[in-house]
Amino acid sequence: MSKIRIKNFGPIGDGYIEKGGWMDIRKATVLIGNQGSGKSTVAKLISTFTWIEKALVRGDYPQKWFERKNKLKNQYLPYHRLENYLKSSGDKQTEIQYIGEAYSISYQKGSLSIEEITHSSYPLPQIMYVPAERNFIAYVKSPKELKLSSPSLQEFLTEFDNAKNELRGPEPLPINSTAIEYDKLNDTLNLRGADYRLKLSEASSGFQSLVPLYLVSSHLANSIVKNNGDNQNGKDQMTADEMARFRKGVEEIWNNDSFTEEQRRLALSALAAKFNKSAFINIVEEPEQNLFPDSQWEILQSLLGFNNISAGNKLILTTHSPYIISFLNIAILGHDLKNKIEDANRTSDLLPRLHEIVNKNSLISSADVVVYQLDEKDGTIRKLPAPTGILTDKNQLNMKIREANQLFDALLEIEEDLAI
Repeated sequence: MSKIRIKNFGPIGDGYIEKGGWMDIRKATVLIGNQGSGKSTVAKLISTFTWIEKALVRGDYPQKWFERKNKLKNQYLPYHRLENYLKSSGDKQTEIQYIGEAYSISYQKGSLSIEEITHSSYPLPQIMYVPAERNFIAYVKSPKELKLSSPSLQEFLTEFDNAKNELRGPEPLPINSTAIEYDKLNDTLNLRGADYRLKLSEASSGFQSLVPLYLVSSHLANSIVKNNGDNQNGKDQMTADEMARFRKGVEEIWNNDSFTEEQRRLALSALAAKFNKSAFINIVEEPEQNLFPDSQWEILQSLLGFNNISAGNKLILTTHSPYIISFLNIAILGHDLKNKIEDANRTSDLLPRLHEIVNKNSLISSADVVVYQLDEKDGTIRKLPAPTGILTDKNQLNMKIREANQLFDALLEIEEDLAI
């Protein structure tokens, strides 16, 4: 399991969480907190360091190239516009440590130090950052139409374009019994219901937020399976540069006369493992954006389902919604109940009832979930307790609901005093 430790970076201070400040990056990792507390900052750092690890495994550049002074600031943090979050003066200097599956990476005083970790396997990931600013995509026909200064948003637009072009008919959406289809002739995305057909650009803001998130997540999660399954016609996920390096590596292996046939086969297998993506790290800002609570539950189930497609997949969410935490508990409790039902040999009568409540593909173990609460006032990060496997309801999101109820009660007391 990967983990990260962040100190004095942007809104994140030096207030450590448990275990010396380490944050586990589990199969499902959720970040909650007020605006400006650092939720997106943490998510973007996870994106950045998992990408660096992937580039090291893939052999994009020598390790010493990554370790040059200011390489992180000048080369990688600008991808998410984080370069100005570094602190380099006094006793508040930035420190970041990341321990992944294949490499340990530490940042101090402007430089990265990297140490390879002995590992038996490494699931090369497809990493996607789904930004909160995704709504406007409904109005964009092609990424080329926009001259965006944000590389991460450009990449998301490109994958959205790829997902759109992969549609081979109406794709069911998880809300309102609707489907999305791509009209290639007119280059438009259309929503289809039982008795209507509507351009996505004319649809509600909830659909304009959900469709890009759903299509990209579905496309990338399923493309990983396609490229690592029996289907040999799946679209190759390598970039042109990756393909060139791969072919060069293959050529070097075949030209090495000292290899036996078995050694050559093993070398080719090891080379392929470095390039074929076998996991999907889906980092999503505010999945609840513009969605009614029922729809928030449906999109969360979809994201958990995509996350469960492959063992190496990970889902990282930032959220302001108390419903997301509550619904996550339902998926956890459902997983626990499934195990109990199987142990009691009651699968025939009780499993169907369970799956009517929670999609069977969306169940998740409590051991695979962690929620962190960030505080913008003191820059701390705290792990949300889950004493029985179920996440506690004593968190910032639920406390705000309680505060609203208390304010309402106070107003009622004033109204009652008027009658005296």
